[in-house]
Amino acid sequence: MAIKKYLAATSLIGASFASLGQTAFIVEDLKVEGLQRVALGAALTHIPINVGDNLDDYTISKTIKSLYGSGHFDNIKAYRDGQTLIFKVKERPTISFIEFDGNKDIKDEQLNESLEGQDIRQGEPLDKTVIDNIEKGLVEFFHSIGKYNATVDISVTNLPRNRVKLKLKFDEGDAASVRQINLVGNNLFSDEELLQQVESQQDLSWWDFMGSDRYQKQTIQGDLEKVRSYYLDRGYLQFNIDSTQVSVSPDKESVYVSVNLTEGEKFKVSGFDFIGDLLGREELIRSVIPLKAGELYNGSVVTSSEEFIKSYLARFGYANAEVRTIPEVDEENKEVKLTLSVNPGKRVYVRRINVSGNANTADQVIRREMTQLEGGWLSNQSLERSKIQIQRLMYMESVEFDVAPVPGKDDQVDVDFSVKEQSAGSFNAGLAYGSYYGLQFNIGISESNFLGSGNQVAFNINTSTGSEAVSLSHTDPYFTPDGVSLGNRIFYRNYDASKFSLVEYKSTSYGVGSNLGFPINAINRINFGVTLSKEELSQLSEYEQTRIMRETFLDPEDPDAGFDFTKLELSVGWSRMTLNRGLFPTAGSKQTLTLKGTTPGSDLTYFKVNYDSKFYWPISNDHKWSFMTRAAFGYGNGYGTTNGYDQILPVQEFFRITESELRGFDRNTILPRAVVRGPSPLLGTPSPDGNVSNIGGDPEFDQISMAGRIGGNAKALAGLELIVPTPFLDDDNTSSVRTSFFVDAANVWDTEFDVDRFSNLSPDERAKLDDYSDPSRFRVATGMSVQWISPMGPMVISFAYPLKKEEDDDTKSISFNISNTF
Repeated sequence: MAIKKYLAATSLIGASFASLGQTAFIVEDLKVEGLQRVALGAALTHIPINVGDNLDDYTISKTIKSLYGSGHFDNIKAYRDGQTLIFKVKERPTISFIEFDGNKDIKDEQLNESLEGQDIRQGEPLDKTVIDNIEKGLVEFFHSIGKYNATVDISVTNLPRNRVKLKLKFDEGDAASVRQINLVGNNLFSDEELLQQVESQQDLSWWDFMGSDRYQKQTIQGDLEKVRSYYLDRGYLQFNIDSTQVSVSPDKESVYVSVNLTEGEKFKVSGFDFIGDLLGREELIRSVIPLKAGELYNGSVVTSSEEFIKSYLARFGYANAEVRTIPEVDEENKEVKLTLSVNPGKRVYVRRINVSGNANTADQVIRREMTQLEGGWLSNQSLERSKIQIQRLMYMESVEFDVAPVPGKDDQVDVDFSVKEQSAGSFNAGLAYGSYYGLQFNIGISESNFLGSGNQVAFNINTSTGSEAVSLSHTDPYFTPDGVSLGNRIFYRNYDASKFSLVEYKSTSYGVGSNLGFPINAINRINFGVTLSKEELSQLSEYEQTRIMRETFLDPEDPDAGFDFTKLELSVGWSRMTLNRGLFPTAGSKQTLTLKGTTPGSDLTYFKVNYDSKFYWPISNDHKWSFMTRAAFGYGNGYGTTNGYDQILPVQEFFRITESELRGFDRNTILPRAVVRGPSPLLGTPSPDGNVSNIGGDPEFDQISMAGRIGGNAKALAGLELIVPTPFLDDDNTSSVRTSFFVDAANVWDTEFDVDRFSNLSPDERAKLDDYSDPSRFRVATGMSVQWISPMGPMVISFAYPLKKEEDDDTKSISFNISNTF
C-alpha cells in the first residue's frame, strides 16, 4: 500500500542578521564560510548578489531564504566586515544509512519509496524538520489499518564527517478487531443479508482460524460501496449512506462501526437515449448494451453499459472517450429515464512503439507479433491482442505495456512495451534422469529463440536403455511476412520396445519431413506436412494382435527375416489457441486436430486422427488460482489390402500413454496385453526308457498366455487440474514454478480385438483374458504436481494415488523427470 500521503513535511525558515548595520552598503567582496560537502559554486547559485550591488535588509532576507530553500543548510547567518558580505552556514548532515526495525505491515520497499517522496534517501542531506511529520503520518497509517496501539520512533545517530544514521523503530502492536457493525435505517433487507455482501467480519469465534475480523479503514470503505451497489442493483436509485461513525474501545483493541443509511424506493427504467457522437454506430450500441426499458434500475448494468461504449470507441482510436449517464427521475411514477452522453473526443494516433527488456530477442521478432501499428490509431483491442501474442512466445515470461501522451499533442501517444525474457531451450551436454527412461545421455541444442531470431532450432543426440535417437530440426515461424511457417526435420531412431514394458520387437527408422503452417486469423491456424521415411521392423514375435500383420508381410522362405517399409506420410492439422502465455498459461484454451496417413503405394497404408484440448479458467483476478480441464482422443486403422489381407494399424503405430498424461501409473501399464496362443500339452506313449513326449494339441484354441503390453488403435484421456499459488515462493518466481492438484483418467483399447475368437477356450484359460476392445476400462488417479523451468531444463515431480486400477497395473506414487516436455 502506498503511504506517501502520510509523510507530508513542513519546515519553518528563520534567519539571523549580525553586524550588518541599519544602512545599505555596496558589496566589494562576497564570502561563504562553513562549506564542507556543498561546493562553493553550488552555494553561489542560491545567492542572487554580485560584487558592486547595493544591499539592503530585504535583499539579505531574500538571499537567506533562497539558501534555506536549497535544502543543504540547517543554519545560516549573514555578517558584514567592512564592505565584505559573509554568509556563515552550517550544512545539514548527510544520511549515511537508513534502518528499519519491527515493521511488518509496511515493507522496507514501501518505506523507502515513501521517504524518497520527502527527499529522504541515503546520500542526501537530512531535513530534521520533517521528522515529526513523518512519525505522525506513519501513526495515522497504522490507525487506518486498525493498529491503534502502534508507535513509531525515529532516531538520528550522529556519525563522523557530518553524517547521520536514520533509524525507524516500529512497535505495531495487535490490530483492533471489528466487534460490531451496526446498520441503521435498513428496513427492506436484514442486517444479516447486507453483511453477507461485505468483506469485513465481526466478533469472530476464537476457533475460526480461517476468518479475519481485523479492522481496516479501506476495507470498510469498500464494504460500504458493496452495500450501495447491492441497493442500486435492485432498483433503489436514491439509496444513500448518510453517515459513518467509527468508535474505538478504551483499550484500543475493539472497533464499533455504525452506518446510517436511507433506502429510498424502487425505480424502473422508462427508457434510455443517447446524446453526443456515437460515430454512426448508435443502432449497434443500442442492441448490444444490456440496458432495457421496463426493467428495474440496475447500477451495475448502467456502469457496464458506460464501460462497453468507452471500450468499443477505444477500438477505433477514441481512447479518451467520455460517457456519462444522466438520470431524469419521475418521482410520481417511480421511473427514471436514462440519457447516455457520449463524447468520443479526438481520435488518438500512435506516434512511436518502444520495446524494452529484450536483451536476447531482436526487436523485429517482437514487433511482428503486434497488431497495433505505428502511425495507426490507438486501439485497446489491438494493444491487448499484441500483448497476448507476444506473451504466447515460449521465450517470453511476461509482457506489459504503457501508453504515454506525447508532450504538446492531445491526439498522439507513444506505446512502451516492456518484456521479460525467459529461457526457451538449452545448450546441453550431459546426463539426465527420468523415472521411465532411466539414465540418459544427451548432447545438443534445443532453442525456441535461436540467436534472438524467433526461429526454433534443435539438434539432439539422445541415448537411453532401449532407445537411441538423432534429430535435426528447424522451424521459421515467419517464413513469409504474413506468418506462414516452414519447418524441416531429419531423424534417425533405433528402438527396442521390450525395454519399455512392451512386446518384443525392434524398430530402426530414418527419414526427412517438412511442414507448412498458414494462419487463418489471430487464433486459428492450419498445417500441412509430408514425411518420407524408411523403417525396418525386426524380431517381431507372434502375438494374436500381430498375427494379421505377420501374415501380410511374412516371407515364407525366410520367416525369421524382418520387415522393411517405405512410407510417404501426409498430414493436415488445425489448431486454435487463445492462451494468455506460452508456458504456464492461466487463461484461454488450446485445441488441435490432426489427421495423418500414408499415401496409397506406401508399404503400409493407414491413418491416425488425434484431437487434443486444454481449457484454462482463472478463479482469482490475479490468476494465481486457475482451473484447467483437458481431453484428448485418438483413433487409427489401416485401409486397403496387401497380399490379400486387410491392412491394420501397424503395431509400432499403436497409441501409448505417457506418464504426464496419466500420473500415478507406470508408463504403458494400462495398455492392452499381447496374447500368445499355443497348444495344450498332449502326452504321447512312454518310450522304453520311461520318458513321455509332448505331441501337442490344437494350437488354435487350446491355451493362451499373456505377454507384454502392446497398445491399441484407440485412445481417450481426460483431466481436471486446480492450479494454486506455490507456497513459500515470492512473486518474482511464480512464472517459472507451478503447483497443481489433479485428477487424471485414461484408457487405450483395440477396436480390432475380437474376444469371441477365444470363446472355445476352457473357462480357466478364458479367465486369463480381458476384453481389450472395451473402451470403458478407464484408470483414474489423483495427486499433486510441481513443475519448474530450471536452468537444466523443465523439471516435473508428481505425487499421485490411483483411484481406479486393475489387478495387473503397475502403479507409482512419485515420478520425477528432468528435461521433460510440458
